[in-house]
Amino acid sequence: MLRLTLCDPFFEEAKAMRNFVSERVQSIPPSGIRRFFDIAATMDDVISLGIGEPDFITPEPILQAGIQSLQRGETHYTSNSGIFELRVALAAYLERLYGLSYDPNDNLLITVGVSEALYLATAAVINPGDEVIIPEPGFVSYAPEVVLAGGKAVMVPTRVEDDFQMTGAAVEAKVTPRTRAILFGYPNNPTGAVMTKARLEEIAAVARRHDLLVISDEIYDRLVYGIEHVNFASLPDMKERTIVLGGLSKSHAMTGWRLGWVMAPTDLLAAMRKIHQYAIMSAPTTAQFAAIHALNHGEEHVEQMRVEYNRRRMLMVNGLNELGLSTFEPRGAFYVFPNVTASGMDENAFAEKLLQEQRVAVIPGSAFGDSGAGFVRACYATAYEKLEQALERIHRFMQQHG
Repeated sequence: MLRLTLCDPFFEEAKAMRNFVSERVQSIPPSGIRRFFDIAATMDDVISLGIGEPDFITPEPILQAGIQSLQRGETHYTSNSGIFELRVALAAYLERLYGLSYDPNDNLLITVGVSEALYLATAAVINPGDEVIIPEPGFVSYAPEVVLAGGKAVMVPTRVEDDFQMTGAAVEAKVTPRTRAILFGYPNNPTGAVMTKARLEEIAAVARRHDLLVISDEIYDRLVYGIEHVNFASLPDMKERTIVLGGLSKSHAMTGWRLGWVMAPTDLLAAMRKIHQYAIMSAPTTAQFAAIHALNHGEEHVEQMRVEYNRRRMLMVNGLNELGLSTFEPRGAFYVFPNVTASGMDENAFAEKLLQEQRVAVIPGSAFGDSGAGFVRACYATAYEKLEQALERIHRFMQQHG
């Protein structure tokens, strides 16, 4: 029988094998969110304010539209761009909400959630060494996607004093000859901030002045409270230099269906569709049929969920402020972003001790960029009664540490 020992040449060769992981991937840190999910999963009686996902089940009529498509045998690939009827419904939806006119064939692409839409946008427009300006705190995928596309992420800090809105002056200060685009998401994850129209117009002016592209992630567009959402492409002269990312995951409680879209000028949409053809083929067929019903008949359900989110929003803002955790009022999405320095701890220690001692899971703000230091993200997309219990536990925690 052949016996190999660790000193045999076979093993020596194996030990010397080079690292085949690309330098780009090695340069990207793992998500700061996932660590707390993994810890919480090993514990009992945890109230999770961590995951950014609706607790609602997809509304029944939308569920049935998907089920019925399966029963009809609609289990095959669709057009790369998505079912034409869906793109027509989406064009009507965008016209109805924002007065925007997009051609279903040339300007709309159905994607596997906004995650794929973001990948397509960055891969299609970034050349090696291009710089992309991104506000922080911001969604954890923005900077890594830019790096994976070969670009450089240039971060713009935002401040609670400005309600976490980025300003035109702050963006302008970061523009260099290598700047290619501005990438942002408002309503914002993790802060819940919403940009005013005046602030958006400042950003638009910078983009026009320096001939920049804008990539606007508007997945939370329907979840705003007491204000109206402004679609960035609706601003004067911005439609032809803006890629808008959107979807139904948050507004229609359809995260698991993996259905999003891209709205873009014809040449940019064609470039993104080319990548989509090779990487994905088409978005999930069942989800596309469900989305047709959601776009055409889902407004009642969106409003019901939005009203309940608003009720939870005020519970969390008022409750955290009463506990001494200063929390500005978020006007969109379903997150609060309290300052936890009154506890005497930084955001990482606060999140770890709160989870270990009181079984409440939140996410350190620094997971969303250096500007999140001193804050934590708490998601209120969970039952009102659970939020009340979470506040009671945080109260006990602050009595010990505040």
